[in-house]
This record gives sequence, C-alpha cells and structure tokens, in this order.
Amino acid sequence: MPAATTTFQETADFIASKTALKPEVGIILGSGLGALGDSLQDACAIPYGEIPHFVVSTAPGHKGRVIIGSCGGKTLLCMQGRFHYYEGYTMQQITYPVRVMKLLGIQTLILTNSCGGLNPGFDSGDLMVITDHINFMGQNPLIGANEDQFGPRFPDMTYTYSRELIAMAKQAAADNDIRLREGVYVACSGPSFETPAEIRMFQQMGGSAVGMSTVPEAIIARHCGMRLLALSCVTNPAAGIVDAPLTGEEVIETAGRAAETFIRLLTGIIQRL
Repeated sequence: MPAATTTFQETADFIASKTALKPEVGIILGSGLGALGDSLQDACAIPYGEIPHFVVSTAPGHKGRVIIGSCGGKTLLCMQGRFHYYEGYTMQQITYPVRVMKLLGIQTLILTNSCGGLNPGFDSGDLMVITDHINFMGQNPLIGANEDQFGPRFPDMTYTYSRELIAMAKQAAADNDIRLREGVYVACSGPSFETPAEIRMFQQMGGSAVGMSTVPEAIIARHCGMRLLALSCVTNPAAGIVDAPLTGEEVIETAGRAAETFIRLLTGIIQRL
C-alpha cells in the first residue's frame, strides 16, 4: 500500500533540514551514470541509509546517496543510484523519492538509465531521449489506495514525456555536437536479461531500447503532474542482436565511458530549463 502522506512529508522535511538550497530540478542517475552528482557545486550529500523511510540501493554502479547542489545555473537534487523492482522492493518503495521531490517543490524531473539497444542501428555508448514507454514489468506503482494529494485515481499517460523538454534535449545535443537517438523504452522487471525471443517481440512492438527501471518513476511523476524528461545510455545490443552473452559489468563499463558526453548533454539541458 502507498505510504501515508505524513511519511512523505517527514522525509521531505529531513532532506530540507540538511541544506539551505532549494532544489528546482530532480535527477535520478542510473547505472554507471552517477558522475553528474560528483560535479555539483556547493553540494550537500546525504546517504540513503540516513534518510527516513528511504530504502538502500543494492545494485552495482549505484552510490546510494542524495546530492543537492548547483549546475548550469539551477539547483538540483540528484539521486546517485535508484531503487529497482528486482532488488525485492515494492513499486511504492522504488518510486517513493519522486513524491518526496514533489513535496520539496521540484516540478521538473529528469530520469536516466543504462539500457540495451533494440534498434540494430544503435551503437554502444549512444544516448537516447525517451519519447514513450511500454510497461512490461507486470506491475504499476499506482495499484492500491490513491494518494489524492498527489494526483487523480486514473492519470492520463498520453503526454508523460514532455515534448518541450524533448525539444530542449535535441537542441542541447545539436549545440554540443552529440548524436541523440530517440525512441520507445521497454521496461522489464529483471534481474535476468531478456531472451532473444523476447527481444524480437519487443522490436515488433515498436521498442527502441530495453531496461529494468525508469517506467515506475515516470508513472508517479506523471501522477504528480511533474514535467518529465528521460534519457538512456545504450550500453550494449540487446540479447540475440549480436552473438555474444550479456553481462552487468559491460553495462557499467560502457556507461562510464559515456559519462563525459552524458554530463555535457545534461548540463546543456539544465541551462535551458
């Protein structure tokens, strides 16, 4: 069941008490993409284990802390690492931080992830802006009693990913000479990678990339009425596209190599907000 509204407020009050900065933009940094948080100025870092009602991140490549600081003329709240359904947490636990951000006054959320490429034309290290998603996780974080303070019982998902922010991302990419793909993200529960047969099905469904995150947070952000942008780092071709096994180490390694480009793109976007 969703947490009581007073619980969300307790967490928000705790985070607000740690810094005088007032975050305007929230960013959730995915596997191997936490470097942006390390680059923030005048930053305050809070380990997840110290934050009331937060769980801890157990996935490799996730530092597990909130960092509040400045970048591109904006004050950001960055989560260095997210929570995943495959870690054994509930959908309500992994999306809890999004509602806390809303109570902190954040109206714009940027989600990032590392993913497998479904489009054979994508290369490892490519960046992709998400234009839509397919929820193949078998769960939805809004199941249960509705949190009326945040949004309606039946939120419309047609405009989940802000067209305005997508346009900003494309312009930031063009100005920084970064190739930015775009497409549909397919979310699976994990932690096993998908089979070649599943990948062929996702391709026929119109998917461009596949991963194990992002969609639950996107649903809650939409429910809360937040402006949302989501960016993927394509770390490998999905199963069966090339004749090679997939490993988690490859995901983190490729994301790390793409980190500098990713930070340039994010900084360019933030400057335009």
